Amino acid sequence: MRVFRTTLLMTAVSGLALCAGAAHAAEPGAPAAEPVDGQVEELIVTAQKREQKALDVPIALTAYSGAMLERLGVQEFDKLSAFVPGFQVQNQSPNNPGFVMRGITSDSGEATVEPRVSVFQDGVSISKSRGSYVELFDVQRIEVAKGPQSTLFGRGAMIGAVNIIQNKADLKALDWRVGAELGDHGYGLFEGMANVPLSDTFALRLAGRYKERDGAIENVLGGPNLGSTDTGALRLSAHWSPTARLDADLILNYEADHPTGTAFKSNSYNPTNIATGQALGDRDPNSPAGLSSGYGFEGGAPLGLKRFVQGATALVDYRFNDAWTLSSITAARHFASDEVFDPDGFSLPMFVFAEDARGRQYSQELRLNYDNGGKVSWFGGVSYFDEEARTRVPLQFDERYALALLTGQLTKPNPQPTAVLTNTTFLSALVTGLTGGAATGAVAQGIASNLGVHTEQFTNYGATKSWDVYGDATWHVTDRFELSAGLRYTNDDKSSGVASQVSQRSILGGTIGALSQAPATRQAILGALAVPGAANIPTSAAYPVPMFGLFAQPTTGNGQVSTQDFTDDGLTWRLVGRYAVTPDASLYASYARGRRPKVLSSAAPSAPMSPGKFTPVAAETVDSYEAGAKSRLLDGRLNVEGAVYFYSYDNFQTNVREGAQIITTNAGKAESYGFEGQATWQAASFAEVFATYGYNHGRFKAGIRDGNRFRLSPDHKVSLGASLHADLLNGRFTFTPIYAWQSKPFFDDDNDIPALQQHNLLPDLVQDEFQNSYGLLDLRLEYQPSFARWKVGAFVTNATDEKYIKDAGNTGDSFGIPTFIAGNPRYYGVTFSLRR
Repeated sequence: MRVFRTTLLMTAVSGLALCAGAAHAAEPGAPAAEPVDGQVEELIVTAQKREQKALDVPIALTAYSGAMLERLGVQEFDKLSAFVPGFQVQNQSPNNPGFVMRGITSDSGEATVEPRVSVFQDGVSISKSRGSYVELFDVQRIEVAKGPQSTLFGRGAMIGAVNIIQNKADLKALDWRVGAELGDHGYGLFEGMANVPLSDTFALRLAGRYKERDGAIENVLGGPNLGSTDTGALRLSAHWSPTARLDADLILNYEADHPTGTAFKSNSYNPTNIATGQALGDRDPNSPAGLSSGYGFEGGAPLGLKRFVQGATALVDYRFNDAWTLSSITAARHFASDEVFDPDGFSLPMFVFAEDARGRQYSQELRLNYDNGGKVSWFGGVSYFDEEARTRVPLQFDERYALALLTGQLTKPNPQPTAVLTNTTFLSALVTGLTGGAATGAVAQGIASNLGVHTEQFTNYGATKSWDVYGDATWHVTDRFELSAGLRYTNDDKSSGVASQVSQRSILGGTIGALSQAPATRQAILGALAVPGAANIPTSAAYPVPMFGLFAQPTTGNGQVSTQDFTDDGLTWRLVGRYAVTPDASLYASYARGRRPKVLSSAAPSAPMSPGKFTPVAAETVDSYEAGAKSRLLDGRLNVEGAVYFYSYDNFQTNVREGAQIITTNAGKAESYGFEGQATWQAASFAEVFATYGYNHGRFKAGIRDGNRFRLSPDHKVSLGASLHADLLNGRFTFTPIYAWQSKPFFDDDNDIPALQQHNLLPDLVQDEFQNSYGLLDLRLEYQPSFARWKVGAFVTNATDEKYIKDAGNTGDSFGIPTFIAGNPRYYGVTFSLRR
């Protein structure tokens, strides 16, 4: 299948090149390389809904052109974040990324949760976690704006926004490009682009990429290595300009991801031969794992992800005159993902989970811009957003192994062979211990005999219909001083839903449930659970034993959806002052209010066959205070900018574990403050140096988490790099070394403090779910001849083969057996590209 997909993409890429190449034969080509003028790149950005130099935008803004991203080897968000102070992206898998802005994380897969950090494609929100991680290819530029930006970007930009501006079809020139990369671990990347003007008013652009890499973690139980890459993405865009006043773009995006399973690794149990108990490896996250997908779970689906993301966007701009422009953004988007994973992180098929997420959204925005070059410029608009999502979590567990774990009788670090763990004499003793002696003899033996493989599932649903009215104006008080103010009103009609069901009665869940009952009821339930075939006996007057679950009790009717509707509205705003010290230097200060809407957190019921539970969580607000400076010095050879900020949160929304479920709760007050700086220096005609630094002190300020750090948020983050040129061998060599370092992060808001994990099914008594500070070194070398349009190169990422983890805790944390996910090892390869 891999060979077929690769061949298919190479054929498509070749077709792109031939199509554009045939047209190219009729026209002379452009120079092989752009001339170097001795200045650092100065981008024109649209963060404030109008074209401006980045220097003139009074926001902590980091922007990179597509050409710069290509030079840095940036293909995905996690690599991009190394070059953006205050921005961190954790790529556990394309289905489960974490976007972190100034210490605040957006990564929840719940259908009801709103993101705090928005991700956009050409102004269209793609922020839902399971559909937000997209391949970065054929990009014009990327803008990362920090701070509450709801006025500029909309409902999800509470802490900031990432906007991917994709290359559109271009009327001006025929263009094409093909490229390939090959490397170790079976790495291959193939991409192509063709831009073809079909008339003076209409053009098409087609771009695609396919990328694959074998996983770095061997699975000792067989099958492909874990943590692979298998991504294909395709984009078709059309541009139409029938008059000088009207521009219209249609953009169609499609992406498919099929990586192998995430390499969850237990730090409690070694991978073993489950028949003999012999160890097959150790507990180092970077060493081989032993994972499986259980007993025919989800129709026999293997470990891994199948994800499809598709979207259509129509952008229309109509210029009434030089001052007035009407813009329309119409978008439809859909994602579907199915991921099967082994959450216990060791060889016994004790637990296996899946996540089946679906989402669709439609949005429409109309915006009127006014700018006649005078004292006042402004824009205002309305938008409508309609979204439906649901996340189904099926799970399967072997009650016999789970019983040994819950009673502390699963030996460490090598679990007993299956013959021991499934022996009814051994299990009946565990049942007696679990029940405190309430079940003994024949009752304990009967319960032990009924234990087996059990499946459950719980599903949460979310629907939102929202409309916004917003406006933003800038008053040029003097030639040097300007004030900007913006206000947005948002109104939401929302619905939350939950359903849970069991395939049959959980004998282990029923045994545990009986322990909270009065003695007579407890004994009656335990006796009934000892009846042969008790797992499958229907509940009736003669057998009044509920359909127990272990992870989640079933809702009414064993799967009926419970829903609640609610409304929410609120205001967000910004006030900014900017002073131009010189034409190439400015100071700014801002106050802004960000808001995350009210949440109705849903959960399965506490008792079997009951309605789902809903807990309202108040809207989260943040007051932001920021001051910054930007300057372009040394005749354009040095760009420097920096910002300091302070955030104060009320009703901080965070996640807590209740048994095996994760719910949203109100953690009260929190605050963060920090500094961000970035600089680019054209040190010589042959050397450009760039650096970023971010400091963020984010802490909870109330309740049981008072003093805790925000998750996935290192206090310090640094990147250093250079682009060094040498003209040799009738061409140019470019060497790009990059070093990115970060300090210690925790992977959960509870900072893995044992006292804060009392609601787990089993306590985690060791504080080890963090990563000590570490740095990664990447190197790239390219050669561009002066006599041709091709380029070759070589690269190595994580050149020192630094060992680190990119996540810890995960689902296993609920059972006192946290899992760890290794970071990427050293990769290397070669590159080739050919362009018009």
